[in-house]
Amino acid sequence: MILYNTSIPMSLEPFGILIPVRDSRATRTFAALAEHPTIGPMVHRWHHPTVSERLSRDDLMRVHSPEYVQRLFSDRLETEILATYELIAADGTYHRYAPQQAIYSLRQLFERMLIKAAGTTQCGRLALAHGFCYYFGGGMHHAHRDHGSGFCMVNDIVIAARKLQAEGAVGRVWVIDVDAHKGDGTAALTADDASILTLSVHMADGWPLDGPACLPDSMPNPVFIPSDIEIPIVSGEESVYMERLEKGLQRLAQMGRADLAIVVNGADPYEADELPSTAGLKLSIDQMLARDQMIYRFLRRQNVPAAFLMAGGYGDRVWPVYAGFLTWALADALKI
Repeated sequence: MILYNTSIPMSLEPFGILIPVRDSRATRTFAALAEHPTIGPMVHRWHHPTVSERLSRDDLMRVHSPEYVQRLFSDRLETEILATYELIAADGTYHRYAPQQAIYSLRQLFERMLIKAAGTTQCGRLALAHGFCYYFGGGMHHAHRDHGSGFCMVNDIVIAARKLQAEGAVGRVWVIDVDAHKGDGTAALTADDASILTLSVHMADGWPLDGPACLPDSMPNPVFIPSDIEIPIVSGEESVYMERLEKGLQRLAQMGRADLAIVVNGADPYEADELPSTAGLKLSIDQMLARDQMIYRFLRRQNVPAAFLMAGGYGDRVWPVYAGFLTWALADALKI
């Protein structure tokens, strides 16, 4: 099952934000699947076209502080968006932001983001019903309890896990994060929550791990809170990536079976990704496919429903990562 609302674009440029999030990673991936000689004619069996789920303030407050949620629904929203998307440079000038080019307001961006965040919960429901669902959205793993970060306003991953837990749909949840960047927000939000186990394989250096150990108020910087299974990859160690991921998955299985796995399936470790901060990890297209197949097969063996999120992936050259994996996964799921 693929959850993809074609009426909700991915690009941020209509909001004047010049971060290279392209519609092509969804549109070209979907086109490749729809045009496939065997998968395409079965589109009615695998495409769920509507994100109908919605999030309430209470859903957000299971994860984020009441003060932060209040700011998001107040006249301080624009300030929070400017900080989260890093649109203001140190000297006060705009950074990757051209408001004069915007078609829509930043408030409308927040409204769209909430719908996209809700899609992660819906993806989880579909995974529970079908065993596998891939959502063309989600994966905002940098959002912390009281602030957004790294283009992530709210942490849809933890929101989905705790919402489904509150409804009694699941008990333990695994979060398997293979985005290029450490899933710092998810790790911090679940550090004291034994019902959500996190695995993150990511660049050992660079953002967000290039900040100070302590914040200005002398509190420890939460970006350094480790995932339950932390797998840092130093630049140049790409040849051992698969071996370390496999060992990490084996450790996760030993920690107790989950009722649902949420996979933060970023394409930004791919060597053709265009975001400068992903340059520390450069996997080939073959390695990316092997990564995703390993996770898919692992979850099949463990009989754990899998909710995959598109997560990070920047520029017009990342879509083959998604298309290659989904062509293979849908063929398996549909038993073609």
